[in-house]
Amino acid sequence: MTKNYHHESNVWNSGWYQFAHKLQSPNFGPRPDSIPIDLVVLHSISLPPGVYGGNEVQALFTNQLDWSAHPYFRQIEGLEVSSHFYIKRTGEIWQFVSCDDRAWHAGRSSYRGRGNCNDDSIGIELEGVEGDSFEFAQYEAMASLIPPLRERYPIQHLAGHEHIAPGRKTDPGSGLDWALLQKMLALPDPYFPAVVLKKKSD
Repeated sequence: MTKNYHHESNVWNSGWYQFAHKLQSPNFGPRPDSIPIDLVVLHSISLPPGVYGGNEVQALFTNQLDWSAHPYFRQIEGLEVSSHFYIKRTGEIWQFVSCDDRAWHAGRSSYRGRGNCNDDSIGIELEGVEGDSFEFAQYEAMASLIPPLRERYPIQHLAGHEHIAPGRKTDPGSGLDWALLQKMLALPDPYFPAVVLKKKSD
């Protein structure tokens, strides 16, 4: 388990966020002791793609998805993945892996000069499809979740899956309003990918 983080509080219990629905995933592992948890990675997901409101994502992250329930599921059959958090369109927050542990959300990745972003990042999945817009309730949920993450962990960067695995991943895509998220979090430019800041200034 990662050491030297803030003491437990009414917000955190061993890396579990007290205001999230807890559903433990078996898909996780230990983090390297020497690497700081300083990155938040935003993703988008819905199962089947573009279908919202069900429990299929929770089932996927806990290895309980019925692969025969939809033709699309055959394409991902056997996939074992997880994320620390999942934020539904309603703003409801679910947690599957303690933030002290390593979730399986980034895959092959590299950012700020480091590879294997699963080692030192916290993954947040947003219910949605890449390129489509997200609900304001989801921005509110991120604005309530990321500050406590920054209080417990030395978070210095926020990026999308597309920024840490360019050419391989395209989520959460152009539908994520990074400018709105930055405004709600009141964080300076260095926290965000350069490509996001360029789009903001165009």
